[in-house]
This record gives sequence, C-alpha cells and structure tokens, in this order.
Amino acid sequence: MPEKIKVIHFQRRPRPGFNFSIESIFENIRSELRDKISFSVNVCGYFNNGYFTKFWNIIEAALRQEKNSIAHITGEVHFINLLMRKKNIVLTIHDCRFMQRKTGFEKKLMCWMYLKGPVKRSAHITTVSEATKQEVIYYTGCDSEKITVIPVNVNPVFKPVPKDFNKECPVVLQIGAAENKILSHLINAIENIRCRLVIIGEPKKHDLDKLISCNIEFTVKHNLSTEDLYREYVNSDIVSFVSTFEGFGMPIIEANSVERAVITSNISSMPEVAGDAASLVNPYDVKDIREGLLKIIENDVYRDQLIINGRENKKRFAGETIADAYYEIYKKMTHKIR
Repeated sequence: MPEKIKVIHFQRRPRPGFNFSIESIFENIRSELRDKISFSVNVCGYFNNGYFTKFWNIIEAALRQEKNSIAHITGEVHFINLLMRKKNIVLTIHDCRFMQRKTGFEKKLMCWMYLKGPVKRSAHITTVSEATKQEVIYYTGCDSEKITVIPVNVNPVFKPVPKDFNKECPVVLQIGAAENKILSHLINAIENIRCRLVIIGEPKKHDLDKLISCNIEFTVKHNLSTEDLYREYVNSDIVSFVSTFEGFGMPIIEANSVERAVITSNISSMPEVAGDAASLVNPYDVKDIREGLLKIIENDVYRDQLIINGRENKKRFAGETIADAYYEIYKKMTHKIR
C-alpha cells in the first residue's frame, strides 16, 4: 500500500461568535480524502490583530513547516508563508475584497503582505472562483497557469426539503447585512410587496429604521449554527443574495441544495456560481431587483425552472468533486518536494 501524502492545513485562529466557513470547508475536504492523505492542522497561535501578531504567526508557521509535507495555507492568513520554503506551499485565496477597503501607502503594504509576497512565496495558488483568480492576476501579475480555480463545496447539511411556495406572503431570506450586501436596496425593492423578510446578520440602524418606516414585516437573526441556518433556508420561499462583491457566493448553492428560488447579482463571482439556477439582477438598480423578485413570486413556471436548474447546478459543488480537485494538486506537489 503506497504511503499517504502528508499535508498540513495552516488555518487562521478563529474568533468566537464568527461563522467559521473556511474551517468547515477544509474539515470536509479532510474527511473526503482521509483514505488518501495524512492530514494535520496547524492553527495560528494569535488572532490576526495588527502587525505584531502577524509577525509572530509568520515565525510560528516557518517553525512548524515540515520538509516532506505539503503546507496548505487555507485562507485569510496568506502572509504566514513569507518565511516558509516555497516549493512546499499551496495557498488558497478566497477573495481580494480587503484591497477595496484601503488607500494610499496602507493599500500598497496590504497588497504586498496579503497578495504579492504570499503569491511569490507559493508553489501553487488556488482560488474559489474565476473572478477571484482574475483579481489575483490583476494585483500580482501572477502567471495564470500557477492558479487553479477550485470552488467551495456545499455543506452536506443542506438537503432538499419540498415546500409549497407562499404566493400571498412569501418569506424572503436575506443572507448577510454587511456593506456589500446593500440591504437598503432590497428594502426599497420590496416596499409595498407583501412578504416577510428574515435577515441573517446585524443590520445598521439606518436599515432598521428604513424597514420600520416602510412598514415591512421583518426578523433579524445572527450567530446561527449551520443547522439553525439550514432551518432558515427550509422555512424560506426566496433566498436573496444581491451583493456588490463576493469571492464566491455560497448562499446561492445552499439555496439550490435546499431547493429554494434564489435571486442574486449579475456581477462579480455570482453569475459564475449561479449559472442558470438564479434570477440575476443588477445590485445597484432597485427597479431591477424588484422586477426579479416579482417574477419569482408571480411566474410559477419560471420559479420552478430555477429550482430544477438548481438541482443540477449544486452537483458542481459536491464535496467529493471539490476534494478530488485538491487531491490532484497535492499529487503534483508531492512529486516536486520528494
């Protein structure tokens, strides 16, 4: 029996109360590949706070790298490979949104620490979407052949549950309340549409005030477990994920898996992830969002077709498929480090 490939997953130190999406993704990959790969996990010793903690995480990672093992940095802490041996390293980049939040010298420093330096110090890069791959190339000038697009696997918790669509007062499940989710546009779009809005996240005060002034029935929930989130999908009629920027867009696939109609954006990575299994709208155009929602509510044939398309679309993101893609990367890397 051939010796198993050795892989160390280097992960961020997770913060209490946050949704550990990156960690759950790679936990599933380890489960799928347990018969082929000998995995271990190294969690950063410090939270990613400021440059001092980054420095110590870099030192720690260099000391914990093993000569004959693949070091796979699974996301967010890209910079920890700066003192590691390059030929052993796989780096996964989920998105480059952090670049949009910085300006001037700080943006240049962030670009070097999170993108240019780590990309240069990696033998291979994976991104979760073609959109993110193109961003990495834009910011770093990296050769396209050094980057492999491997999407995110859908959690097997998200299973189909049949539900009669409530045309009289549909439950609209809004995933996320961060700035890029532009909740205010959704609020304006559903004004005078009879529905109940369930928001997963923590809306800003001005969004809450707007909901009240528009007399929209709503509920806010946050810090949900995966199982609790799944139940919200099950109870919904429409899943809303109209965002201005996403590295991937997992709620689209989660909605497909539960078999709920989904509305999402026609920009960034979302069309790539959704294919023909979502209503694609312009996130900056309230009228377009409203028309997309009304089409789902009023057009039974269209809505049913979205759900049928979703059943097929979710197959692209099955755990086994994603794990096999990583296995091919690990096999190629093993030949280089031995």
